[in-house]
Amino acid sequence: MNGSVEEYISRSEEDTLRIARSFAQRLKPGDIIAFYGELGAGKTEVIKGICQYFHVEELVTSPTFTIINQYFGNFPGGQEVVLYHVDLYRVKSARELQDIGFGECVTAPDAIKMVEWSEHADHLLLLPHYSVSIDFAPDSETSRIIRIGHVQPTEAY
Repeated sequence: MNGSVEEYISRSEEDTLRIARSFAQRLKPGDIIAFYGELGAGKTEVIKGICQYFHVEELVTSPTFTIINQYFGNFPGGQEVVLYHVDLYRVKSARELQDIGFGECVTAPDAIKMVEWSEHADHLLLLPHYSVSIDFAPDSETSRIIRIGHVQPTEAY
C-alpha cells in the first residue's frame, strides 16, 4: 500500500457504521474498495455504512451465493450512483472471476465497487483503489481495528 493508512478503533456496530459513513464521503463513481479481513470481522458492516451514506434503500447483505449485488443510491446533493457489492469468498479461480464478469464490473466507470475477499482477485486490481482491512482487536471480543489506505499499483504489481 502506498501513502498513509488511517487507523480507527471500532468498539461497536454503530462505531463501524459511523466510520464507514465518514469514509464514504470521499468516494466517487469509478472508485474501487478492496476489503480484507477474517470471516465475521465486519466487512459487510462497513459496506452497510457506505450504503447508508448513499441512501441505499435496498437491504444490504453479503452476496455470498449471488456473488454480485447492485444497489442504487444518491449522493447528498441528489446525484444518482450505482454501487456494486461483490463477495469473492466462494470464488476460487481466475476462470470463475472471468465467468462472473468481475473484470467488467471492477472497471465500470460509473459505479462504486466494493469487493469483499479481495485477496481472491488481487491480480486483477491493477487500478488505483482503496483498501479496507478489518482485524479483531486483541483486547476485546467486540472491538475491531479498521485500516483504510489508498493503493497505487505499480507495473510490477
